[in-house]
Amino acid sequence: MSPSRVLGFTDPFVYQSAFRSVEVELFPTAKGKFRAELTQVTMGKLWLHAAHEDLPRVYIGAIKPHLAVIGFLTRPNQPAMQHCGMAVSPGDIIVNDADLMYRRSEANCDWGSMSLRKADLDVSCLAVTGHEYEASSPKYVVKPAPNLISWLLRIHGMVGQMAKVAPDILSLPEVARALEQELLLVMIRCLTEGKPSRMTESGRRHDRIVARFEEYLEMHPDKPLYLTEICAAVGVAERTLRGVCEDHLGMGPIRFLALRRLHLVRRALQRASSVTTTVTRVATDYGFWELGRFSVAYRVLFSETPSETLRRPPNEGTPIKTRLSSSEIRGLHH
Repeated sequence: MSPSRVLGFTDPFVYQSAFRSVEVELFPTAKGKFRAELTQVTMGKLWLHAAHEDLPRVYIGAIKPHLAVIGFLTRPNQPAMQHCGMAVSPGDIIVNDADLMYRRSEANCDWGSMSLRKADLDVSCLAVTGHEYEASSPKYVVKPAPNLISWLLRIHGMVGQMAKVAPDILSLPEVARALEQELLLVMIRCLTEGKPSRMTESGRRHDRIVARFEEYLEMHPDKPLYLTEICAAVGVAERTLRGVCEDHLGMGPIRFLALRRLHLVRRALQRASSVTTTVTRVATDYGFWELGRFSVAYRVLFSETPSETLRRPPNEGTPIKTRLSSSEIRGLHH
């Protein structure tokens, strides 16, 4: 594999399949044409991602086992990103753990990430600080000193730009190693010297509520769901579920349910053949029984009718990798 590549996307499901360090499901939350650019660089130990996304979106997923991953916004003065109910501004670093995470961003979002094996992080941290890396707590955000985060963003941005305009340089072993060592150094200093912002006990409780909510949706993909039964299954009052979903997902539970299912219907229609599949069959498979209302909502969100989507040739591009279920993800880490 080439040490670097720059990819363009117009399909969120193909886009999410390109992420290397996470199992994720991504849903744009506004109508419009989805566009994203993803730059990937593979070094000896480090994987780097840099991305731009036009539409606001919700992102649900988990880090792959045995990896350590950090994430951050790469453009100054852009709106904050919400990570598991915590606001992440430019200059902050998300320290990911192995649990499900819920992330939402605004339109025109620029973000970056760095990942490596946990064992490699421990070795590098030991070399820099004299001790292995110890995470402050599950799901937390670090605010490094301005000079450190500026250093990290400068080198990360330079590597991403080289991948676009001079990829052959990154193929030179001495160049790649020098850049990797500098990135590891500044990454470790940001993590160990920065000020951590820990998730509160209330935040952890809300995180568990959203996880139960998401798991219930996964368990009933084709059933019409109502707020009262969702609340009963999740075990919280309606007001609590609404508030938690607004914090984590940027919308209420019923709106998220509809948005999620509309995107799943679109994915199914894009991959289906009009010879063997009907819109009615796909819509009802995902719990849409009022077909008139479904068609209107679909056209508003995607600017075309379900039939138009189905009539196009099946999407035979990059294989789509769906996110593992909540229970499958938990099984990977236990």
